[in-house]
Amino acid sequence: MLRVAVPNKGSLSETASAMLSEAGYTGRRDPKTLHVEDPRNGVEFFYLRPRDIATYVGSGALDVGITGRDLLLDSHSPAHEVAPLDFGGSTFRFAGPPGRFADLRQLQGTRVATSYAGLVGSFLESHGVTANLVPLDGAVESAVQLGVADAVADVVSTGATLRAAGLEIFGPVILESTAVLISSDADVEGLAVLHRRLQGVLVARQYVLMDYDVPVDKLDAATAVAGGMESPTVSPLHDRDWAAVRVMVPRADTNQVMDALYDLGARAILVSPIHAARL
Repeated sequence: MLRVAVPNKGSLSETASAMLSEAGYTGRRDPKTLHVEDPRNGVEFFYLRPRDIATYVGSGALDVGITGRDLLLDSHSPAHEVAPLDFGGSTFRFAGPPGRFADLRQLQGTRVATSYAGLVGSFLESHGVTANLVPLDGAVESAVQLGVADAVADVVSTGATLRAAGLEIFGPVILESTAVLISSDADVEGLAVLHRRLQGVLVARQYVLMDYDVPVDKLDAATAVAGGMESPTVSPLHDRDWAAVRVMVPRADTNQVMDALYDLGARAILVSPIHAARL
């Protein structure tokens, strides 16, 4: 069976498990369970610490896994990213005392505290900067105030936490991270099916089905507004002056598209969720 590593806790755990469930897999019911077999789908799930998943997959002990791009790069594992999964987004930046740093090169020879020494070290090396990394397990924003480091490299959302610690962001973005599907072997049996199912979940979350009736003489204008993935499905109505149209529309654009279609003369505009998809 395909052996899949899943985060057992943290920000990635709940969404990863929900995606797998929506993709038709049987996951764990008890949060303390560490191993679940799904013989119907030919899969075994192993629930592990997110930081360890890339190591297990890279070693070949497990076939594929779901983890953060940041954790994958930080681990220096030979596992590779198969596809982004569009959740668990985060941005990594440098921060230091206000006015102290303006350029990445000013970190040369300084102490930089981070929970991602592998990731940050590789980034600095790629820019020709040598710094002394201070590995910390979280709460790195206190490192400058306590005299442990001259600057920090950490996940930034709004920057409020860093500002509260008396720090300001500087330099380029280190990494834009997201949850990713990883593997050490692109040809492992079952990976293609898992990947396709997860992509189907993403499509179902990002799109809706829209049905509407439109006068035939407005059909071209209407399908220009909402043309679907390939092309719209158009069916004749009993009244030959009208046609019924079905298309997929990005969920975020739903109301704008409905308004535009209504202004063109479309009526009976209905929206339905998509529960599963294969494109």
